[in-house]
Formats: sequence, C-alpha cells, structure tokens
Amino acid sequence: MDKVPMTAQGYRALDEDLKRLKTIERPAVTVAIGEARLHGDLKENAEYHSAKDRQGWIEGQIVQIGDMIARAQVIDVSKLSGTQIKFGATISVIDQKTEKPARYQIVGEHEADVKQGRISITSPIARAMIGKESGDLVEVKSPGGLTAYEVTKVEWI
Repeated sequence: MDKVPMTAQGYRALDEDLKRLKTIERPAVTVAIGEARLHGDLKENAEYHSAKDRQGWIEGQIVQIGDMIARAQVIDVSKLSGTQIKFGATISVIDQKTEKPARYQIVGEHEADVKQGRISITSPIARAMIGKESGDLVEVKSPGGLTAYEVTKVEWI
C-alpha cells in the first residue's frame, strides 16, 4: 500500500471533506431517497434514481477519501529546509522562452490547483524540478512540448 504524500493543510481539507460527506451529505441524500419513494412507482421516478445516483457518488467519495487519509504521509513543510527542491518546496522560476516569472509549491495530487500555484508531485514540471537548486536550468517535457525554466528561488513556506 503506497503512502500518499500531502501537506498538513491538505490533510485537514480532506478530513473536513470526509466529515461533511458523512454528517451532511449522506443524511441529506437518505432523506431525499425517502421522499422520492413516497411519489409512487420507483421504475419511472426520476427523483428517486437521481438521489440513488447521488448516494452512490457520496459513498464512493467517502471510501476514496477514507483510503487517502489512511495512507496519508503528512509532511510538515515548515520543518523542511535545504537548497534542493523536494515535496513541499515553493519554487520561483522564469520561463526561458517568454521570460515570464512563476511561483509554484509542490504538493500532493489531491491538493494541486495550478491557478493557486500548487502543482502535484506527479506533474511533469514537479518531477523535472525535484533535486534541482536555485540557479539550475530545468527542461520540462509536457504534452505541450519542451519548456525550459530557470530556478530563481527555493523556499520552505
């Protein structure tokens, strides 16, 4: 069973999501199923089938999130340091072609949000950056082609 690396913030978000699913979503869909049953024939009852589909999705999410929490390897980024890029690092880079600066933090898969500058440890850019240091030139192979970045700063925020 592989560990799932995540930040403490990512773990808290998963835990809150699991609690919401169990305490709010699950009971609400049970009530919706009960109400839909009162409307008669279940074979042609769209509300019933919709509620059952929603129940299946909720139960699937509970299992999936529960599994991630059970396999969580919570990494406290505030206790990390060093010059090499690794999980949890916040990296400042400059795109060599466009000269556009960017800043990313390497996080767990479920925490990734490119718009907020949080990239997954399994993304092509993060995999290419791991082990590099400030001043290094990194070539990233992605579906869009080859992109070169210069690492300008490695932080532990």
